[in-house]
Amino acid sequence: MLDLQSYAAGRWIGPDDSARMMHSAITGEVVARGGAALDFGAMIDHAVQVGGPALHAMDFHQRARMLKALAQYLDARKEELYALNPLTGATRADGWIDIDGGIGTMFAFASKGRREMVEGQIHIDGGLEQLSRKGSFLGQHVAVPLQGVAVHINAFNFPVWGMLEKLAPALLAGVPCIVKPATATAYLAEAAFRMIVESGLLPDGAVQLVIGGTGDLLDRLGPQDVVSFTGSADTGYALRSNPRLLRAGTRFIAEQDSLNATILGPDVTRDAPEFDLFVTEVAREMTTKAGQKCTAIRRIILPEAMMDPVAEAISARLAATRIGDPRFETTRMGALVGQGQKADVMARLAAFAGEVQPVFTGEALSIEAENPEVGAYLKPALYRCIDPDGATQVHEVEAFGPVATLMPYRDLSHAARLANRGGGSLVLSVITHDPAVARAVVQEAGPWHGRVYINDCDSMGEATGHGSPLPHMTHGGPGRAGGGEELGGIRGVMHYMQRVAVQGSPRMLTGVTGQWVPGAEEIAPPTHPFRLTFDEIEIGHTIVTAPREVTLEDIEHFAHFTGDTFYAHMDEVAAAANPFFPGRVAHGYLLLSFAAGLFVQPDPGPVLANTGLNGLRFQKPVSPGARLHVRLTARRKTRRTDSYGEVRWAVTLYDQDDAQVADYELLTMVAYAV
Repeated sequence: MLDLQSYAAGRWIGPDDSARMMHSAITGEVVARGGAALDFGAMIDHAVQVGGPALHAMDFHQRARMLKALAQYLDARKEELYALNPLTGATRADGWIDIDGGIGTMFAFASKGRREMVEGQIHIDGGLEQLSRKGSFLGQHVAVPLQGVAVHINAFNFPVWGMLEKLAPALLAGVPCIVKPATATAYLAEAAFRMIVESGLLPDGAVQLVIGGTGDLLDRLGPQDVVSFTGSADTGYALRSNPRLLRAGTRFIAEQDSLNATILGPDVTRDAPEFDLFVTEVAREMTTKAGQKCTAIRRIILPEAMMDPVAEAISARLAATRIGDPRFETTRMGALVGQGQKADVMARLAAFAGEVQPVFTGEALSIEAENPEVGAYLKPALYRCIDPDGATQVHEVEAFGPVATLMPYRDLSHAARLANRGGGSLVLSVITHDPAVARAVVQEAGPWHGRVYINDCDSMGEATGHGSPLPHMTHGGPGRAGGGEELGGIRGVMHYMQRVAVQGSPRMLTGVTGQWVPGAEEIAPPTHPFRLTFDEIEIGHTIVTAPREVTLEDIEHFAHFTGDTFYAHMDEVAAAANPFFPGRVAHGYLLLSFAAGLFVQPDPGPVLANTGLNGLRFQKPVSPGARLHVRLTARRKTRRTDSYGEVRWAVTLYDQDDAQVADYELLTMVAYAV
């Protein structure tokens, strides 16, 4: 038996007399115990006074590199986690979603932190807002890490993924975390957490672990803290109703179990590839993790004429499912997490039994296990609801296991209304080959669902599946689903940061953001900035080029050389008839080429490559005879590899009247000093 330990204020604390027992899902035996009285005040102080300052001292890119190194460390030791995984009732394939999925999520946040956040301690959120006529008073939204602690309360069904998908954005934001795994599978979460601590990659106080109850932890939180919860709607309601959390305005993020649905489009026929796709998706969602997924399909909504064909096809798939000990290679569906969960599923089935008829209950299926009667095994069950409009319980009661219900719809609007009867769901899937069907469902059902997963023969080869939340996209849903949003790339990081509207002069905003703002000081470099290394370039380094005349011969040569003979460049009469042009004008890309010719220093040097441009705007047409010059300013610097960094330059083109012709942001890779 494993003695699980909490990790509080830098110390491992073993179980005491209040310890809770944890049972194997496949044998029913006690496999672990854990829980002890903890000083939650001391834990919060340790997080805020030790972990927080250490994380805040790092910038976003340093924290992103820390996450990548941690993900690599966990990846190298993941087989230790897979060894414990069967105790939860999960097969190796189920564990891949949890273990590899969690590690992959951490990798994804590390990557997004490097690519989408600035190399600094203040995140720039969106563009500048001009708040005055002449531009001397501007606004910029930024985000800074909260100064409290993030309390993560996780569900039993994904003890590794559930922990890592919350830790990654919080630590990237710079907020220390207290992790509370669900007791039933805490032994797997504790093993993964122990690896995190043993890696030595996180600063002291960055993470702590609670095995057992949370005591008065939530009563001690305030406005700088965050609670992120995953679990049942009932538990979520009880937690968010804590008077202290309500009075303090503590942020509460909830991702709750929901009655997710799938809709078969009216365009799908029995012989269409989407029919088999639909059946595959449903059967997979019913049996993966034995249906214990917060995103699993619970309601199957389809045209009335397709009820029998779909019922027969799903039943055939379920009948071929190998159920048994998850340690066996032949097993395709393991056990529920424990006998308590099995009893809960049976009680919920009884709650809506009067509204449904059985289609497939798996009587003929055998359970391939040494002692199947002691394990928390449950055969998959498919039901049919003939009157989904008159039913209530089937739209309100979720059996958190391998259970789903078929229900017919009359038309697409009716299908959307049935999906919405779930009162708010994490995900709705639509299997259709008709974009009009997809659009209608998103429009009518989107307000009640956090994610709409659309699949057909075009995307089925690469689609990730109805029940797979991805770190790039938000994971959450309205109403019953909790109203929260996890993951979603940098959106998930923002839950642990405060968005601040900063107002001031260009010089002040440059100082705050570390990014040059037009109107701020321009610094004359000691030589051409393309002769300077990454470390020598200063934000604000600026050059203004000599002018160059744009001739009619230039325009015609460019047109014939590139093949761009659009009339505005070649036909004086037609161009003059266009209200946007005074007559023949230069190509926009000719102007960009001339701009590069004006500001580029051609000799070999630290500038290694031009990697692109952002935000190109052509602001004024340029006629033959105009004289152009360019202002080039170092706008932002970001370290990318061990040998070079990225420098972003503000490039503005002016004509002979100093009117802006075009502007854009140029990206270059620049070598470090040798």
